[in-house]
Amino acid sequence: MSIWNAVLLGVIQGIAEFLPISSSGHFAVVNNLFKLSDLSQGHALFQAMLYLSTIVSVCLVYWPEICAMVYEMLSFADLGPLAGQERARYPAARCFFLLLIATLPLFLALPINSRMEVLNGRNIFIGIMLILTGCILYVSDKMLPGKKNQNSMSVTDALIIGLCQSVATIPGLSRSAVTITAGVAVGVRRDFAVTFSFLLSVPALLGAAILSFADAAREGIDWHSVPAYLVGMAAAILTGVISIHVMRYISRKKKFGGFAYYCWVIGVLSIILHLIF
Repeated sequence: MSIWNAVLLGVIQGIAEFLPISSSGHFAVVNNLFKLSDLSQGHALFQAMLYLSTIVSVCLVYWPEICAMVYEMLSFADLGPLAGQERARYPAARCFFLLLIATLPLFLALPINSRMEVLNGRNIFIGIMLILTGCILYVSDKMLPGKKNQNSMSVTDALIIGLCQSVATIPGLSRSAVTITAGVAVGVRRDFAVTFSFLLSVPALLGAAILSFADAAREGIDWHSVPAYLVGMAAAILTGVISIHVMRYISRKKKFGGFAYYCWVIGVLSIILHLIF
């Protein structure tokens, strides 16, 4: 893998993982149309490093929130304070608990994970899913703003968001678009829905990284490409941090309609180009 190839793929990962435009969809479109290095063929280590890079991006931006969760979880021995009126005293710990609950549905997607990967090579399917992502974002903009945060979200709300995240493992569907929209749908404030979605990505990406490392161990590592991998990882971290800040700004000031139109255009182009070529 060349350095420029790795940088391009790193930038796609950093941008499309956090902006609601589907990183898996963009990887598939770029790989299929421009014949760049397929991450599923001989570059599983790089895929794992890209997953880790996005985790680093989340940790860099949300480090105060992550530290608060760790501190509050260590402050007491049981989860009793998370119930009733006491929950307001431990908002970060309660957020950690809700994230844990929302992560559980991902295990439902594990048995079909390998079957889903074959869909990455089908641009028509990817195009349809990108169009669906645009529709989800469009609907999100039409929803009334909610008022819930980590103190008022329920376990049911977290489970709904988690179930939607497990559905978003389908290639071409944006995980951030689906989970943010799910959060808004259950009455969560748009800005907190973004925060919850990005923090929720950490265990999901960590699991994906572990699976990719396992694939890399089985298929072997192209050590000549490791320097390019590291440069691509750095590009993913930088663009990931920028993308998170962009999404946080948009969630406070604007809506996501522009991303909906973008997904529609890319989805239609993906289908048309596949039919032509």
